[in-house]
Amino acid sequence: MEFEWDNAKEGANRKKHGIDFQTAAKVFLDPFAIEFDDLDTTGELRINMIGLVDGRMLFVTYTMRGETVRIISARGAEPHEKRKYHET
Repeated sequence: MEFEWDNAKEGANRKKHGIDFQTAAKVFLDPFAIEFDDLDTTGELRINMIGLVDGRMLFVTYTMRGETVRIISARGAEPHEKRKYHET
């Protein structure tokens, strides 16, 4: 699986949420991660994923560009998102 991202966006994300996108990509290694679709305001299909990375629950938003995963944002999961993960 290949990953890509905008470096400026990653820097802003790291500053705001403390998570770099290389770490965020590890969410795909969680066999119990859950996904759900989300259309953004431009109509682009975005996928939200909640999963464990190094003992921390992350909420990662990405889109597919052909066969490549383009990470858009990543942050720590909110309590209701953690519940959703554990209920699934």
